[in-house]
Amino acid sequence: MLSYLPLEHIKNTNLIPYRKSDKWGFCDEHKNIVIAPKYCAAEPFTDGFGFVESGDEYGGKYGFVDAAGKVVVPIIYDDAQPFSEGLASIVLEGKFGFVDRTGKVVVSPKYDYAHDFDSGLASVELHGKRGFIDKTGVETIALKYDKASFFYEGLADVEIKGERYFIDKKGEKILSLNYDGTMGFTEGLAGVTLNGKDGFLNRNGELVIPLSFDSSGGFFEGLACVEINGKWGFIDKTGSTTIEVKYENADAFSEGLGSVKLNGKWGFVDRTGEVVIPPKYDYAHNFSEGLSSVELNGKNGFIDRTGNEVIPLKYDFASMHFTNGLALVRIKDKGFYIGKDGTEFYEP
Repeated sequence: MLSYLPLEHIKNTNLIPYRKSDKWGFCDEHKNIVIAPKYCAAEPFTDGFGFVESGDEYGGKYGFVDAAGKVVVPIIYDDAQPFSEGLASIVLEGKFGFVDRTGKVVVSPKYDYAHDFDSGLASVELHGKRGFIDKTGVETIALKYDKASFFYEGLADVEIKGERYFIDKKGEKILSLNYDGTMGFTEGLAGVTLNGKDGFLNRNGELVIPLSFDSSGGFFEGLACVEINGKWGFIDKTGSTTIEVKYENADAFSEGLGSVKLNGKWGFVDRTGEVVIPPKYDYAHNFSEGLSSVELNGKNGFIDRTGNEVIPLKYDFASMHFTNGLALVRIKDKGFYIGKDGTEFYEP
């Protein structure tokens, strides 16, 4: 039996989307209902507001509620994204804009696309050209680029009339790029591709790791996964191989472990290359908040850093990561959230 939490007790509550049959509301960590299930979808609170959808299974309108259940952003938008840096992107009649925490439209829906704000800037697109706006809607970096990445470590990769280079947050040209492809900077280095080979640049534009890899990922926790002749391993920032290039695939390090694939199965190695969790899963995602989402024989669950299956592999779907203690899962056609202890915030 669910209990309802009095409003005077919700001030410091981290609200969790709760599904009852086909309706969604919000509860606390003890499954006390705070906002009655009446929406057709809900997502976790961010910046103090919960994302909700009204309508039916064929689609509806989107908005946001506060912790008391009051609608603060009208449920009138065709789409929306969670709040980031105090603003949420909204879509109305196919155009993107932004609202603030009071529901006020601060950037009118006029863009063909807009990404969430990050460090005070949002990437936007209009009529096939990209640039960046600030939180007041001022186009601080002109919409003139044919392509523009997000900012990574203060730099964005842009292209105009076939010329590629990195810009800073003032829109100033920092590094010219005479390469076929680039990745954003991570831990001070950016991956680049030329004639089918990958290497890495520093922030001065110097190629500090030669173009000698068939494929590569960015640096995380000091290591990057690389491919040579169909096999994968890891290198450090000097370009030295730290984990033997012998795996069928590999993914970035997270929380001290890197995922690797061997004989068709995924497991984890530590920074020395020692196998910590033997490859036995059909897929394994990077660790987040101490857990990794894994799949075996079509069922999904979560393991800890020692390989213990702390949340049973019983779900038909599980999100790649836990975020703020929650993960989205699905059994058959019913999706709902779970906590890191396996608590299911769901009632049939």
